[in-house]
Amino acid sequence: MEETPAQLLNYEKRFGYEAAKRFIDIIGALAGLIILSWLFLIVALLIKKEDAKGPVLFKQIRVGKDGKEFYMYKFRSMVNDAEKQLEKLLQYNEIAGAMFKMKEDPRVTNIGKFIRKTSIDELPQLINVLKGDMSLVGPRPPLPREVQEYTNYDRQRLLVTPGCTGLWQVSGRNDVGFSDMVELDLEYISNRSLLFDMKIIYKTIKVLFGSDNAY
Repeated sequence: MEETPAQLLNYEKRFGYEAAKRFIDIIGALAGLIILSWLFLIVALLIKKEDAKGPVLFKQIRVGKDGKEFYMYKFRSMVNDAEKQLEKLLQYNEIAGAMFKMKEDPRVTNIGKFIRKTSIDELPQLINVLKGDMSLVGPRPPLPREVQEYTNYDRQRLLVTPGCTGLWQVSGRNDVGFSDMVELDLEYISNRSLLFDMKIIYKTIKVLFGSDNAY
């Protein structure tokens, strides 16, 4: 009989995968924050230069492992009242399923377009990794309103700690629909290992800058 993702999780946990993964997460996040501190400062100054009234960091409630909610951090890439404008833009959603994506989103600032295209806006999630809310590698953490639309099948992607990067991010990202994203996440859950994580991180570095699929 084929093992379920939950059974596979228990199997891997017995062999120390979770402990080793957490150790790598802490070391990787600390190293990233220290090495990229100069970039954080430059991005912060550019965000403030374009919109002095808004904050540098944007925090948003996301859903993590086992449905636990947490605040996820990103560099602010939109106007300060972006969330208030979302309702009138939902009709222009360009991706099927329980997600919202709009390639020409009018809420995105000029610096926001750049840091989104290069995925620099995601770097503050290293703080979430240190806190244990996220991992370096794992499924994308969804919004609460997205989870409300999940089927029981979709909810399997909440079996593990969400990640800064994952199979979805290195497999086409916004060109991949919601159902395909779920399948990629379940593939990761069923086959995850330290080697698999390292391969995903390597692919992420390759596509980090100049990705045509980030918006």
